[in-house]
Parts: sequence; structure tokens; C-alpha cells
Amino acid sequence: MRAERHDTPADPYLTGLLLTGRRVVVVGAGTVAQRRLPRLVGAGAAVEVIAPQATPAVEAMADAGELTWSRRPYRSGDLAEAWYAVACTSDPSVNAEVAAEAAVSRVFCVRADQAEGGSAVTPAVGEHAGLRVGVLAGGRPRRSTAVRDAVIAGLSAGTIDDHEDPTAENSPGVALIGGGPGDPDLITVRGRRLLARADVVVTDRLAPRELLEELAPDVEVIDASKIPYGRAANQEVINATLIERAKQGRFVVRLKGGDPFVFGRGFEEVLACAAEGVPVTVVPGVTSAFAVPAVADVPVTHRGVAHEVVVVSGHVGPDDERSLTDWRALARLRGTLVLLMGVERIAQFVEVLTGHGRPGDTPVAVLQDGTLRTERVLRSTLDTVAQDIADAGVRPPAVIVIGAVAGLGPATDPEHPQ
Repeated sequence: MRAERHDTPADPYLTGLLLTGRRVVVVGAGTVAQRRLPRLVGAGAAVEVIAPQATPAVEAMADAGELTWSRRPYRSGDLAEAWYAVACTSDPSVNAEVAAEAAVSRVFCVRADQAEGGSAVTPAVGEHAGLRVGVLAGGRPRRSTAVRDAVIAGLSAGTIDDHEDPTAENSPGVALIGGGPGDPDLITVRGRRLLARADVVVTDRLAPRELLEELAPDVEVIDASKIPYGRAANQEVINATLIERAKQGRFVVRLKGGDPFVFGRGFEEVLACAAEGVPVTVVPGVTSAFAVPAVADVPVTHRGVAHEVVVVSGHVGPDDERSLTDWRALARLRGTLVLLMGVERIAQFVEVLTGHGRPGDTPVAVLQDGTLRTERVLRSTLDTVAQDIADAGVRPPAVIVIGAVAGLGPATDPEHPQ
């Protein structure tokens, strides 16, 4: 009796190709090529794209000199001296021709429309802190993508230990991290990763509180809350704490709300650490000045409505000798004014703005606790907003958007009239 043989596709052999300076041919310049090209270019390959037409993104890469674009159909012989090829046209017969030439020429070839028709397959790839992860799932791209995303998310959050050299980013020193406007999902990937490595966390009231629960039990958490118009931690004490803990050989994360360099006094802390020889890593954050309005459907700019946006601190009044703001000049502008820390003195700001040119019917949006479950949105106008804030009991933190954009909505969009 002769055993019956069933041919099944073999598992691919995973390897890393060193393509620097080596010819790579990509046949097709549509959306598939657009996704594949950045990594090939990033690998240093000498990329030639062959296609009669290209997406604007691919054309821009060619215009920038990142690759060569031959604006014509594929023809036999195009893979001469190539090390690697990608067949990604919308025509299966052309892709088959490319794969056939690649097989004869002994050039590894990815066929985007039919993986088994080529001699190589492209994994779902992700990167984390110099670590590159590739996942293959036997022709099931959604599964490979999902697993890739889960691994990268775990590495970023610190739930998967990559055994990174402890002398690298979490060596003694300070990481100044912007935590975003409040929602813990809006901290940057790098910020979350460094937070997971902290020995000490010095945190503000406006930093994402839920992230503290994810810290290891032995992490020291220091409250440096600066509650508006109430108890406040002295900035010099905060600076001294950062320096002291870092000099003890610990990795200190200074976790702040929003972006540390947008009215966050972050650069004061950088200067203090630098003066004591303490290294500082700065991780920018999503600023509440723009993110909070966006989440509440208030664009700070809009075509045909606002060509400028000014972010202003309201921690002192317009007539305070400490004020560095020319409120009279702001009143003459026609664009958007985003006012932070302005709830307590809103009546003073309204008075100076309307007194120097801003119409009283200018739309205003007041956004309290933006991005959080307690978020409140108050729509008003300049001439009534102070009373409306008082009547509604609005309290800090709140972002106040002044300008025509605050009155926009689907029914008022000038680009899409009803």
C-alpha cells in the first residue's frame, strides 16, 4: 500500500533582511504600496517603484527623492539585480508575472494579492524602544495584526517585560511626562512606558489619576497637587524633591497634566535639575488647550472661520502688574482665544475684551473636566458667559474657548450649508 501525500503550505521561515543600499522593486503604487514603502525606505533600500500611476503619498516620496518612480507598466526584466520584490498591483495577472520572474531570477517576492503565489510573506510589524516585533498567522492578517498590537501595547504599558538594559531610560534621573488632559488613554505611548519603570512618581492633581493604580506597590508616590486658589505645593520644594530622589539613584517620573511646557512650569523643573547635574528626559503631552475642545466638538480652527488661535493663561487678571498679556491686542484679533485657568476672573477678561473690540455676541464654549466622565459643556456668549458660569457652578479645571468656532455645529458649518 502506498501512503497518500497531502501537500500543505510550509510554515514560513522568519528572518531579517539587511537591505541597505540593495535594489528593491515594488510593482504597483496604490494603497498597498503606500503601506509597504515607508519601512523599505526606512531600511535604507534602493527602492524603485514601477507603475503608471501612484497615490499622492507615493508620488510625494518620489518627489522627495526617497525612492525612484518609473512611470510605466511592469515589463519582463524589471527585477534584474534586485534583492527583493513586492508585487502589489490591482491586476492579478501582472502580480503573477512578477512572481514568476522573481522565481526564475531567485529574487524573494511578496505577492500582496495571493500570499501563496510569492516566495515571501510580510509579517505584521510593530516597534517599541528599538525592538521590532513581527507576527505571522498563516494567512490570517487580522489575527497577526491583533497579536502585534497586543504585544506592542503590553511592551508600552510595561505589562510585558522586554528586559531592557537597566542602564538605559530608567537609569537614575528624571522623566518629565505630560499626562494629557485627564483621560488615561490620552497619555503618550512613551510616557506610559516610562511611567511603568518609575521608582518615584511626583504627580499633580490634573495628571491622570487612574494610571497610579497600575504602579508597582513599591513605587513611592508624592502628591504635588496645585489646587487653584487653594493649597499649593511650593515649586522649590517640588524641584528639591525631584533632585533629591534622583541623586539617591532612583528613576523619578514627574507626571503632570496636559503638556508640561504649556503653562505647566515644566521648564522650571528642567532648569533646576540641570543646575544640579540631574539628567532629564522630557516627554511632551497632549495639551488640554486643544484636546479638551476637540473632544467636545469645538474645533479651535476651521476653514473660513478662524486662521489663528491664541492660548492664554488666566491665572492673573488683565490689570495685574504680573500679567505679560496684551489683552487689548487680543481683543482686536478675529480668531480663536483659548483661555486656561480663567474661570475665577472671567468677568475681568470679558470686560477688557468687549471694551476693546470683541463683540458681545461672540460665541463662547466653557469645558469643565474635559475628557473625563464628569465633563460638562456650557455654550454661551461673551456678554453672558460670566453670569452663566456662576449660575452653572462651573469650577476649575475648565477650558474656555472664545471665538466663532465655539458656535459651530453641523447646522452652522459654513462649508456645508444646510
